[in-house]
Amino acid sequence: MSIILTDLTKRFGEHLVVNRVSLDVRDGELFVLLGGSGSGKSTILRMIAGLSTPDAGKIELNGRDVTYLPPQVRGTGFVFQNYSIFRHMTVLQNVEFGLRIRKVKTKERARRAEELLDLVGLGGLGARFASQLSGGQQQRVALARALAYQPAVLLLDEPFGALDVKIRSQLRASLKEIQRQLKVTTILVTHDQEEAFELADRIGVMDAGHLIEVGTSETLYHQPDSEFTATFIGGGNVLVGRREHETIRLGSTTLPLPRAGHLADDGAPVRVLFRPETTLLQAERFAPDAGLHVLGQGVVVERIFAGALQRIVLEVEGLRGVRAVSPRVSYGQKATRVEVIQTAQREPNASFAPGAKLWIGLRDFHVLAPSGLKVLLCASDDEGGRIAAEMGSRLAQATHGPATLLTVVSRPELVAPARTRLEAMRRDLMPRVANLELRVRVGTSATEILLEAQEGHYEVIALGQVPDRNGYRGLGSTARQVLEQAEIPVLLTRSPEGKFENILICTRGGEPGKTDVVFGGRVARRANAQATVLYVQTPQTTDDEQKRAARHLLQAEASLSQQGVQCKLKILDGSIVESILQQAKTDNSDLIIIGAQAPRGRPRLRWQNLANQILGSTDCPVLVVPMNE
Repeated sequence: MSIILTDLTKRFGEHLVVNRVSLDVRDGELFVLLGGSGSGKSTILRMIAGLSTPDAGKIELNGRDVTYLPPQVRGTGFVFQNYSIFRHMTVLQNVEFGLRIRKVKTKERARRAEELLDLVGLGGLGARFASQLSGGQQQRVALARALAYQPAVLLLDEPFGALDVKIRSQLRASLKEIQRQLKVTTILVTHDQEEAFELADRIGVMDAGHLIEVGTSETLYHQPDSEFTATFIGGGNVLVGRREHETIRLGSTTLPLPRAGHLADDGAPVRVLFRPETTLLQAERFAPDAGLHVLGQGVVVERIFAGALQRIVLEVEGLRGVRAVSPRVSYGQKATRVEVIQTAQREPNASFAPGAKLWIGLRDFHVLAPSGLKVLLCASDDEGGRIAAEMGSRLAQATHGPATLLTVVSRPELVAPARTRLEAMRRDLMPRVANLELRVRVGTSATEILLEAQEGHYEVIALGQVPDRNGYRGLGSTARQVLEQAEIPVLLTRSPEGKFENILICTRGGEPGKTDVVFGGRVARRANAQATVLYVQTPQTTDDEQKRAARHLLQAEASLSQQGVQCKLKILDGSIVESILQQAKTDNSDLIIIGAQAPRGRPRLRWQNLANQILGSTDCPVLVVPMNE
């Protein structure tokens, strides 16, 4: 392997930019890191080049550990998006620059520079300055300069991002030809999927500092493992059904369960991907021998002309109760939508006009890898840790998700005994959660919990709470700090026992309240639970707030119903805490979900206090969900 990255990690302050990335790039391969802005792909490139130092991990280039070596001894060539060529030098002088620094003889410098200018299509232009070149020509100069001293590894950071579409296409073709001819191992960073597909031998998909998945263009497009890859690469319909023996139940229809789907338990959620261009539409029902999987009948709600193609959007009544991951569901949307791509025609086809009813047939579909809520069990060395492990594992089991047992110790010498204790705890929990990892961190509890939650991409933090020696039932110091800063939901529980069959979602009216309803719906659907959505009116609630809350509750009911969650709405007058506790007792609730303002700082204290009061008055678990203001 030319490039081997092992657990590469980088932080900027508290922000984790690159999270334990491990990657092998083969000799002579053109590897593309594909991801959105802020995904960490450029930071990885800069660490490989030596322009940024990793906080942890290892970088090997051609069998040599270069993690902490300076850039000039790594044997890498780097091409930036903004060209970075010297404007006071000619084209030839720019290309020769690296060779001159390395004290290569004049004749050899000139010979190699001229060869490279011919190779990149700039032969005869060596005497020109940057101001006399187009953007595409300047980028060719930057590429020739990076290749001049024959680097073992070529690194390209969105090299065509500042160019127009036509020039980008031309340069991509040139780059691919040059890379194949020189057989130089190359990593290119881009957010452009078309660029990645055209150039890459393999693609690594990045998101929020994580390397999500690696594969060829065809594999990542047609057979991705993860939901993120399925929805990020190309346009795709992703619907969540349930396994019923050897089939997948999607509303009123069923699909045969492929071999990959057998990884899911009976009754577990199964995510089905089908691409818009592999989907057929026709007015008549498909013949039984057509060789298609019939999804049902839909009503056209939108037709979008896009040149050679047209996108048809349909609402499918038969998919009511099926959660749609993609296309993304609008809050309050009642019917599941499906997108289909058809070849555009000169005259619009009346069959695709809004309101038309069409049958939907799938040529092919793909089942994504099983996934559920990823839960971090904070198993401290006390009764609270046991409670967190028990109840958190029950949540992971109910939502068909993985879990990690975490304990935090104050000194390194305590790591080994802590791991032994976690191993024993894992043996007790394994019948409930098969995919259970262990983690021991050294430091202060709240800080390390928050770091692990960020680094591990968890979706819920589970904390156990026990009365102190004076009988106080409020939140402990660790829980307060975690609630203050966590960017994901936090489960607080006093009892290790319980099921997730009746969930009480306590919501606010308007935009902020959508977050806790949506997350509560995810939990309820995955756990196959019933839900009550509660809004509490206090004497301070204005008429406008009441009207907004009424609209919000109706939208909440539609959203939950569309996901197949049985729910009811409830409005109570009076104290917030007393009303929540009253409704929880009436419903015999297994879980109370409340929202917390997302911005960090003092506003969250009000929701901390609310959680504190509720938790102090009931043994029902409380899930605190960060909300967007």
